[in-house]
Amino acid sequence: MQRYILIRLSQLFVVVFLALTVVFFMQFLAGCPAALHLPLDATEEDIRHMRQRLGLDDPLPVQYFRFIGRAVQGDFGDSLRHPGAAMPIVFSRVPATAQLAFVGLVVSLGVAIPVGVVSAAKRHSIFDRVGIVLTVLGQAIPGFWLGLMAMLLFSVQLGLLPTGGRGEWQHFILPTITLTAFYAARFARLSRSTMLDVLGADYIRTARAKGLSERKVHYKHALRNASISILTLMGLQMAQMLGGAVVTETIFYWPGLGRLMMQSLLNRDFSVVFAGVFFIAVVTAVMNLLVDLAYAWADPRVRYD
Repeated sequence: MQRYILIRLSQLFVVVFLALTVVFFMQFLAGCPAALHLPLDATEEDIRHMRQRLGLDDPLPVQYFRFIGRAVQGDFGDSLRHPGAAMPIVFSRVPATAQLAFVGLVVSLGVAIPVGVVSAAKRHSIFDRVGIVLTVLGQAIPGFWLGLMAMLLFSVQLGLLPTGGRGEWQHFILPTITLTAFYAARFARLSRSTMLDVLGADYIRTARAKGLSERKVHYKHALRNASISILTLMGLQMAQMLGGAVVTETIFYWPGLGRLMMQSLLNRDFSVVFAGVFFIAVVTAVMNLLVDLAYAWADPRVRYD
């Protein structure tokens, strides 16, 4: 187990290093990085001063190793639109995104797993057919349209909920609905399909032959063995949520990482964009590691030899 963790940690460092390399070369994809940091009407003199400020006159290998050395210390430079360094600005938006992501994940799993389990247990029933229709709709409806319609109905027409912002518990309702509709549908469909595979296994028939109730068979035996796929998807979705739900945060003026990244792209504040991309890469790598370690808890047959 310890050897496996060390191997996975070494792979995590490789992923982070590759993410930094990608971030470094991203700034050269759209032309001169100095010009990208300046307004469209910037003069050649302005671009020359910006090149000197960013160290772009140095050879590319020198720029690369200087960037890596600063990045491992969390230094991506100063923001051009906000006071202070880029990485602290990114960290200041993480709590808002983490709150929304945690609530969204809890609601998604709380709704999706029971729906998936019952749909699999009562296959081809009315409940199963309704569940399939709802999950298809949940994945098909665009998030921005659902968010706007929910805002129009509950905020503008009925006046029951705030249109946006972050504050009291009421502010979580509409963003959570918008964020979790797609993810809950994916979890429900995956839960149903994996449960159908597990319910046909020999040990499930043995558990029923022992006289166990259907509830225990479904939730204690079948669901735990079907949770490997659910854990994998949960890790990926949590990483995406923590990386910033751009559409949801933009629609509801949620002061999170996704909205910050969108504003920084529009404002050409690439120091903040690079810091955000690096943070998302690290979060994704860490979440994948935690999911791998959770496999052994979910299925005792999993070994890390």
